[in-house]
Amino acid sequence: MEWLTSTFGRYPEIAVFLALGIGYAVGSVRVRGFSLGGVTGSLIAGMVLGWLFEVPVASTAKSLVFLLFMFGIGYEVGPRFLSAMKGEGWRFAVLGACMPIVGLVTAIITAKILGLDPGLSAGMLSGALTESPAMGTATEAIQALPLDAPTKELYAAHVGVADALCYLVGALGVILTCTLIGPKLLRIDLATHALEVEAKYGIKRQRQGIRAAWQPFETRAYLVPEGARVVGLTVDAAERLIEGTRLFVHRIRRDGKVFDVQEDTKILAGDHIAVGGRREALVDIVGPRGDEVDDATLLDIPIASHEVFVSKPQWAGRTLGEIAAHDDFDAVFLRRIQRGGQEMPIGTQTTVERGDVLLLVGVERRVERAADALGQIIRPTDATDFTVVGFAIFVGALLGIVAAVTVAGIHIGLGTSIGALLVGLAVGHIRGRRPLFGRVPDAAVKFMQSFGLAAFVAMVGLGAGPHFLAALRESGIGLFFGGAVVTFMPLLFGLWFGRKVLGIDPLLLLGAISGAQTFTAGLAAVQEKSGSPVAVIGYSGAVAIAHVLLTTWGTVMVLVMR
Repeated sequence: MEWLTSTFGRYPEIAVFLALGIGYAVGSVRVRGFSLGGVTGSLIAGMVLGWLFEVPVASTAKSLVFLLFMFGIGYEVGPRFLSAMKGEGWRFAVLGACMPIVGLVTAIITAKILGLDPGLSAGMLSGALTESPAMGTATEAIQALPLDAPTKELYAAHVGVADALCYLVGALGVILTCTLIGPKLLRIDLATHALEVEAKYGIKRQRQGIRAAWQPFETRAYLVPEGARVVGLTVDAAERLIEGTRLFVHRIRRDGKVFDVQEDTKILAGDHIAVGGRREALVDIVGPRGDEVDDATLLDIPIASHEVFVSKPQWAGRTLGEIAAHDDFDAVFLRRIQRGGQEMPIGTQTTVERGDVLLLVGVERRVERAADALGQIIRPTDATDFTVVGFAIFVGALLGIVAAVTVAGIHIGLGTSIGALLVGLAVGHIRGRRPLFGRVPDAAVKFMQSFGLAAFVAMVGLGAGPHFLAALRESGIGLFFGGAVVTFMPLLFGLWFGRKVLGIDPLLLLGAISGAQTFTAGLAAVQEKSGSPVAVIGYSGAVAIAHVLLTTWGTVMVLVMR
């Protein structure tokens, strides 16, 4: 023990990584479907190590990783932060704003009743509302208070203590509300209602990893005989010949040579043509009129599979059914939609938003035409534009320092972390219109968020460890029940407000509530209970707004309770 204490005292960075390793190991353990998660696990592991060894942690190290995290959050939600208010999404966005406000007001009232100091107050809020990033903004705000250094250190330690104590009830509260309390109050059976919502959105359910042998679209080869209706027509005219059915000519074999076609390519008698389209059209319409041939070379068509970033404004808020009817998307198939890292269900009534990433599959030239209409193809890259990242975080942090006012002798500023978040939002918003600007691979963004937050809370835990037992004896019971009030008030308000005032569908409302608490595990619980992924529609609409608001509440809580 003495050797470890001495080692951690000289090399505190290795204690941080030990806390990360232990925290993620503990956080991944599931008990009846519930787990603490790596971030909360790292906080608890850090507190235990800090209690045992009193590890010193430099504030510069904490600020460094937290700024990285805050920029990553802004960068991710930036493309859809403003667009969340468009179409039907405004209902989810309003809920994503109102629930955090109710949570903040409840936390302020509860903290004043319990007589909590600024650190315990902010930690209660961050834990009860399952928004660990609020710990960072609260800690930064505490450092700006006109207090002596030991008091600042104590308040900063209390943030971690209160968060750890209240997070458990916060996480369980969201899961219970979304899977048990909410469905009972809304009077729905999740599994049955999920089928109705899927039908409304035109979603056809498939078991994971299972695909039907029957495919709706096929490509076959035919001989064009003398006197056929398509002889002498251009490819564009031939594709539109049969009213109510679209067929697509991909390639032609003529005089033994195979070549790709253009819209003005003419079809001649004796050609072998590769035709794609709906299976019933090929079987019922083309089959009786044409002679099918076995031509492996002709049918060896290069198929492209590209991820496309949606940046063109004319498609935002349009349904997949509307988009599919446009000529630019002929013979192109949609395999996946991702929105903010979450995979969206695919149905005719699913809407596409700016910032979505679509996986399109089809003949290369047609996929590229569709990609050009939607936005831009995301070419695989593992390079991060550190020029933009570095300057953006610098400008954001500087903005947070400069943008300040003095009220009653207290210097109140945005703080470097909020500044980094706002600039991250701006960079992400620009990326939504210019996808090649400031490119950061998705894996790198996730690393910024995961490592940045987990390392920060581990260091907070290390600092909170020596004060943990004293704070627990002083305010433990009050904090626990106060946290429960702060958790359930916005959840119950959200159920009433979302259903009675905003008129949100019950299943989508449960997803939106988990989004308004920025708690992905709540969404996963709803999806598991309903047997459907459709609740993600509500989650993705609320989480972008809620993330920004809840993160700033740490600063607000400290200033109110100072």
